[in-house]
Amino acid sequence: QLQASGGGLVQAGGSLRLSCAASEGTFSTYVIGWFRQAPGRTREFVAYIRGSGDRGDYRDSVKGRFTISRDNAKSTAYLQMNSLKPEDTALYYCAARGPFSTGSYYAPRFYTDWGQGTQVTVSS
Repeated sequence: QLQASGGGLVQAGGSLRLSCAASEGTFSTYVIGWFRQAPGRTREFVAYIRGSGDRGDYRDSVKGRFTISRDNAKSTAYLQMNSLKPEDTALYYCAARGPFSTGSYYAPRFYTDWGQGTQVTVSS
């Protein structure tokens, strides 16, 4: 199971750090993805990181502002979000998939385990 936390209300230009804690399984083998969903919109990819932390990617609109990382000893992944913009406002989800899962890292449907979401609201 995954537990996402760290969301909140912040002014534009501010920062937040989201956490995604796993309570079971071999966390170090999971690919962790962060996704977000704004009202009336489909869930969209934000970032992913592989189990060893050696590879990942971001959606273009957050590159240079967001950083995904993980601490396998703590079974926790993070999403550091800097220079936040109002268009970053959404419900943020973390998700996991096994190391041998096939399918795109960028598509929500290829992730098997999901956290409950944490709300990020950026005011202008």
